[in-house]
Parts: sequence; C-alpha cells; structure tokens
Amino acid sequence: MSLLATFMVPHPPLIVPAVGRGREEKVAATVDAYRKVARKIAELKPDTIIISSPHAPMYADYFHISPGSVARGDLGDFNAPEISFEVDQNVELISAVAAKAWKMDFPAGTASNRSGDVPVDHGIMVPLWFINQYYSDFSLMRIGLSGLRLWDHYRLGELVAGQVERLGIRAVWVASGDLSHKLKSDGPYGFAPEGPVYDKKIMDAAGRAAFGEFLDFDEEFCDRAAECGHRSFVMMAGSLDGLKVKSEVLSYEDVTGVGYGICCFYPEGEDDSRHFLQERENREIERLNELNKRSDPFVELARQTIETFVSSGNKISVPSGFPDEITSVKAGCFVSIHKQGRLRGCIGTIAPIKSNLAEEIIDNAVSAAARDPRFEPVAESELKWLEINVDVLSEPEDISSPDELDVKRYGVIVTCGGKRGLLLPDLDGVDTVEDQINIARRKAGIGEHEQISLKRFEVVRHR
Repeated sequence: MSLLATFMVPHPPLIVPAVGRGREEKVAATVDAYRKVARKIAELKPDTIIISSPHAPMYADYFHISPGSVARGDLGDFNAPEISFEVDQNVELISAVAAKAWKMDFPAGTASNRSGDVPVDHGIMVPLWFINQYYSDFSLMRIGLSGLRLWDHYRLGELVAGQVERLGIRAVWVASGDLSHKLKSDGPYGFAPEGPVYDKKIMDAAGRAAFGEFLDFDEEFCDRAAECGHRSFVMMAGSLDGLKVKSEVLSYEDVTGVGYGICCFYPEGEDDSRHFLQERENREIERLNELNKRSDPFVELARQTIETFVSSGNKISVPSGFPDEITSVKAGCFVSIHKQGRLRGCIGTIAPIKSNLAEEIIDNAVSAAARDPRFEPVAESELKWLEINVDVLSEPEDISSPDELDVKRYGVIVTCGGKRGLLLPDLDGVDTVEDQINIARRKAGIGEHEQISLKRFEVVRHR
C-alpha cells in the first residue's frame, strides 16, 4: 500500500492560539486551510503520520530519523508549555527504514551525537496540534533534513515510501516547512528579491504537482530566499515517485513577511512518466559522457588516475602517448573533483614538486580523490558522477596591494609567517577581491587583523 496522501504545511507557532494570543487572526486563511488538512487526515484514518521537519536534528551528511517508542514535546519555548504531546512512534517502520538505508549504504538512520531523547520540535508540534483537534489514533515517524543534495532528499522519500508499501502501513506524509522568510522589508527577516520569486515558483510547481521542478531549484537561490522547507518538500515529493498525483492548493499567505503555503497531494495510481529523479540522473550521465568525450589530455590523465586508484587502489604511471606539454614541462597544478555541482575534492601544488606535469597531475588526482581531509574518499559507485578539472598554475609573483588582483584572472596566495592560504581564480560565489583574500585567510587560519603578504598567479583551466 502506497502513501494515502501527502501534505505541504508551514509551522509558525503563532497559529496555535495559546502562542499567537490573537495574532493568529492575521493569517486566518492559513489557519482555516490547516484545519482542512487536519480533517482530511482524520477522514483517511492513517496508522502512521510521517513528518519531515527542518527543525529536527540536522547533519551535514546524514539524515536523522528520531528513534524510540515514544515522542514527547511541548511549546514551552514559545511561552505555551501547556501545549504538549506524547505520541507513540512506529518502531517497526523506523527500524525498517534504518535497516534498508544501511543495506543500501544510504546516509540515513537513527544514530545521533545527541544524548537522551530528542524532543519533538515545533516543526512537528504545530502540525500535531492541528491534527490532534480531529484525529489522534496514529503513531509517528519523525525525519530530519540534511546538508546533502536535493537528489538525496528525494531518494530518502522513495526509500521511506518503499518500506511503507512493503509493511502494508496506512500512512500519510506531512512535509513541514515555511516558504521564504524574506518577503517584506518590515518583516522579521527583511527583504530579498529572491524571496517572492521563490514563493511564486514553489507554489506554482506544487499546484501542478510538478515535483521534478522541485529538484531544479538552485540551492544558492534557495539560501538567498531564506526558505526553510524546500528539502522537506523534496523528500515528500520523492515518496510519490512514479505515481500520478492530484494536487490541491488550499492557501498561500505572506502577510507576516514569511510565506505560508498549504497544499494536498493525492496519489492516483502508477505513472511511468513521473520518475523525476531517474530522468535527471539520466540527463546528468548523458551530459558527463559528452563532457568526457571532449576532455583534453590534462583532464583525461586525471580521470584515468582517479578511476584506476578508486577501483583498484593502484596509482598509474605516466601512460605513453600524452603530449610534450604534459610530459616535458614542470608546473604546479590543482585537480578539482565535483559531483553534481558540489565540490568533492581538491588538492594541488603551488610550485612543482615532481619531475614533470604529468606526474604532478597523477599525484594530485590521487590526493583529491582519497586524501582531501574535508571529504570521505571517493567511492567506486561515484565515479560516473564526477566532473574533473585541472588547473595549471603560472609561477606566483609578489604584489604590494589588493589593487593588483582580479578575482576572474588571478588566484591569490596569502602568507603570514608560516601560515599560507591559496585560492584559485574565477570560482563560483567569489565575486570580489575582498572575498578572495578573506577566504584564503580563513583557509590558512590567519586572523583578520594579522599582517599578510600577497602573491598572485594565473591558471590555465582544463575541463
């Protein structure tokens, strides 16, 4: 049995009367729509309610599923301790999802670096308050978000739905999350132009149940819009993968400077045209295959190195047939690995330490794949997703002022005593010389008031 329905809801505590104390009247449409959702859930009579919340425990590279047989919490942080809940959790479903994730080597489960029970957060408390006005005969499953990609959130939704179906559980999914927090200059979080754009786009896509579009949102754009629910919505969308869906928009309000949207989604049977993540994976693989066909010898050497080392643990020797510009010159270089738009490893040398550039690339490619301390070593299953760049550095030259830098043309080396930080040129999100220097300072552990010397260098970037 697949999920009976899913719901996209906000979680402002002020809409609970004991917290709002009259302020909830400002968002009466949201309150009315929330009550409709609660009544719909009561009509469905689910055994289990799954709630994904941005305020549950969140880790950079792991999805936390709250363990235990009972969930407890209250709204004491919002001056309403009398609003409290003690709800049984569906231990069978929680255990099944954790076990499946472990078997798949997927980063989700009940492990936590917190001691004791994790209290129910307000992203779950607010939906529970409304639901309990009409229905209480259910168990709960709580899921946190993560810093992982949107694709991973969608995949977790698929995983959970698969276990719901396998166990024959009557379940609904409540995706808790506000929209943009930056809709009004006089609102609590100010205004950003991306705010209303985000809300319009997400409500339009939700109204059409166009869940593939949820995956297409740029994460930096989402951050600038200061939304909090997008990953929750994506996870919910994944739970309906491969199904025809009827959508119903109940309300949208922005009167507080924060967007509140409420939508209902009802599965209506299988639909092979709605495997949205698979579509995007196929397109990405096609793009990478085309990119690999056009790779120059610098990138081809780095790729051969990485694929061989990750697959077998062996470091290659310089293959025959590579041009003199790789095998007969010496230069520092950086090898950068990206996976679906995110950095996956980057290691390099400012000046050459090997006998030729080919050996420099091989050494740095191995280090980028397996020895970058910021990341776990690249796994063999990741190889098809990797995008590899090689930057060959010119000899660094001393400069006397930041005025001699250009973030698009020059990289920078910042030095203070024995501490040294480097940043390559023309990086996404690094728009000013000040940004460039400050990032290089932080990488080296140089304080903002410590005296520094500067060098600049140019690179030839091979993709």
